[in-house]
Amino acid sequence: METDSLLRGNVNGASGDYGSGSGTGHGRAPGSRRMSYSVAGESCSVEGHTDDEDIYIQQAVVFIEDAIQYRSINHRVDASSLRLYRWYYSRVCQWGLGLTIAVVLLLAFVERPSSLSVSSDPRYRSPPWEPPCGLTESIEMVCLIVFSLDLAVKSFLIGWEEFRKSKWLIGYTVVLSVSIIDWVLSVSMVCDEKLRVRRLLRPFFLLQNSSLMKKTLKCIKRTLPEIASVILLLALHLCLFTMIGMLLFAKTEDPKKNEEWRVYFKNLPNSLTSLLVLLTTANNPDVMIPAYSLNRGYSIFFVTFSVIGTYCLMNLLTAIIYNQFRGYLLMSVQTSIIRRRLGIRAAFQVLTCQGAQQTAEERVRVVAVLEVMSRVQMKSYYRAAITTEAQQYADVGFMDREQFRKIFDELDKDRIKEHPPLPQYSSPVLQRLQVIFSHYYLTILGNAVALANVMCIFTVLVLNSEKSTAERNNYIMEIINLCFILYYLFEMCVKIFAFGWRGYLSYRNNIFDGFLTIMLLVIQISIYATYRFPYSHWDPSSHGVMSLWEMVRLVNMLIVFRFLRIIPDIKLMALVASTLLDLVKNLRAFAGILVVVYYVFAVFGIWLFEGSIKPPPEMSVLSNTTMENITSNFSMECGTYEQLGYWPNNFDDFAASIILLYDVMIVNNWQAFMDAYSRYTTEWAKIYFVCWWLTSSVMWVNLFVALILENFIYKWDRSHSCSVTDVERIRYETSVQLMFKAQIQEPTEEELLCQLHQHPHLHLQWPDTHTHAQSTSTYLQ
Repeated sequence: METDSLLRGNVNGASGDYGSGSGTGHGRAPGSRRMSYSVAGESCSVEGHTDDEDIYIQQAVVFIEDAIQYRSINHRVDASSLRLYRWYYSRVCQWGLGLTIAVVLLLAFVERPSSLSVSSDPRYRSPPWEPPCGLTESIEMVCLIVFSLDLAVKSFLIGWEEFRKSKWLIGYTVVLSVSIIDWVLSVSMVCDEKLRVRRLLRPFFLLQNSSLMKKTLKCIKRTLPEIASVILLLALHLCLFTMIGMLLFAKTEDPKKNEEWRVYFKNLPNSLTSLLVLLTTANNPDVMIPAYSLNRGYSIFFVTFSVIGTYCLMNLLTAIIYNQFRGYLLMSVQTSIIRRRLGIRAAFQVLTCQGAQQTAEERVRVVAVLEVMSRVQMKSYYRAAITTEAQQYADVGFMDREQFRKIFDELDKDRIKEHPPLPQYSSPVLQRLQVIFSHYYLTILGNAVALANVMCIFTVLVLNSEKSTAERNNYIMEIINLCFILYYLFEMCVKIFAFGWRGYLSYRNNIFDGFLTIMLLVIQISIYATYRFPYSHWDPSSHGVMSLWEMVRLVNMLIVFRFLRIIPDIKLMALVASTLLDLVKNLRAFAGILVVVYYVFAVFGIWLFEGSIKPPPEMSVLSNTTMENITSNFSMECGTYEQLGYWPNNFDDFAASIILLYDVMIVNNWQAFMDAYSRYTTEWAKIYFVCWWLTSSVMWVNLFVALILENFIYKWDRSHSCSVTDVERIRYETSVQLMFKAQIQEPTEEELLCQLHQHPHLHLQWPDTHTHAQSTSTYLQ
């Protein structure tokens, strides 16, 4: 459960009444348990209708799981609520919720306008399959019911007081309500409504389900003022040069000198658009050629504009985004770390009362800690490491607070991947062969052979580049492939002999290499089974499921792909590759927000521009058409939407909209789309494209660059002194939290106690702060 601020209030503040209990002070609901423990020696006791103390173990288990996942501990802690809480965060339930979110988002591809057609080009597109009314609506209603249950469970687990403080849950309620109302209107209108508001709200379900995505969104929101200041400077730069450009390239009496004015500086909107596109270099040098052909001095204007805008202000924007976003992300990560420490501290606190032992100081039984670890849902290697650390205190039987905290430091450490021991052979000959085949030089030889194989394929492709597939002599290629694949099979077998099955599979590059080798062998056997063995006059005419050329081409592609095996053996290349993998695994929150932005802009694009651009009739024989067949908006000038044949890029369905937005984000020829839609609709259409460019290309791409830098610098600093073998051996469990570990401040004991004191369902009471034996009371609602 999320709360916007983890460190709010003060130590002496009252926590109030939560849950079902009512009354004065910290009133207890009937049947609740009262747990009293002493900080300096008083005994623990359990009151209420209970005959065992398993509740403490359950609470500790949940608090540890909260700490592992950086979740807030501000939820109900009675036995039934804890069971519901663990079920809600179980893998099955979370996967089900994630699947529901994916289904409701994917409905946009099926709903009208449907994307279920082979081509998005209106000239060749066949009528797409349109789902009958009620099909997608039924699926959507099931999803909305699941979201309603999700909201109900979340609201119950955190309680009414916490629900009122959570803007995300209140927003969740509003979005669900609006979606259900809009769904009812759609059904009542027999799916004939022009506008579905709920399509625009669907990305909210993705946002609210990820805590890191919420933090990222908050960081972006806080970064916006700094971004806006640079964008304002860019706008000032753009307006200043627009005015200078309109003065330089004003209309003259000589038509031959008016080309720059006619194409790029005819009016204010045209001038602004031309220089804005030049800021992205998409129309360079086209925009300066008419003036430059008349006087080379005009190039000073365009070069000055590009140097200041593109190379200074845009790169300054990247630096500001990196600096500001990194600072705010660090603050969010700080909150996550506090949540982890708070969860561990809360687990220790409830375990101090497990068994109601009489102690001179707060401590927990090692047996209880081991039982908790056996129940916690976590990765097996972390469980084993923490359990091993805890068992060091088995002789004493107890652990104090600091010892308990330290055993969970294992969560912040790298996972060291230990390879299985080599198999033992009694024969001296086999032992010598094992030494040879397990040597690193065998891998180097394998890489050299793979390189030779790729070079052979490259040579044959160059020699056959002018030949059709029917004219190519596949006999030579088959002989080459046969020799190399036999070596690959030999290499795999001797490595299995040297390392054993488990040892061979413990290396990720061996799994990749072995899988592709087996695939190559299977395809090669299939070729020989279908076309027999090649010989000098080999000319197979029969075709099976795949033609000979198709099978040879597949083999060649797999061999080229197999050459990627060299990556783990080159340290810098391995580091770059692992950074990319970490971006895929650990920066999903940023990709999720990008999906949200794409989704929203695609829906808006369909609303605004669906069906706006229609190709003239007989487009395939345009030269024979008359001008009556061409609309007044049509233009075949060089570089326009029509001349470039960009007809498949449109807003006629959701899938086509996504591709068009991607093309604009790349900013290559994005002015063609902006120009076309402004001609076919209105000049105000340019605002939509400029907003998308600012959101995607300026802001999001810069954020992504900043995060790639942070991730790479983090991994570079940690592996700078490692060898290639160490990089392979150590699995860096890189996360956003670990990236900023060096800059994170650990919370103090006072801060943690303050939060425990303010827990809405686990009230702490400090009756006498002047006594040496300070007691606390905990109510478990």
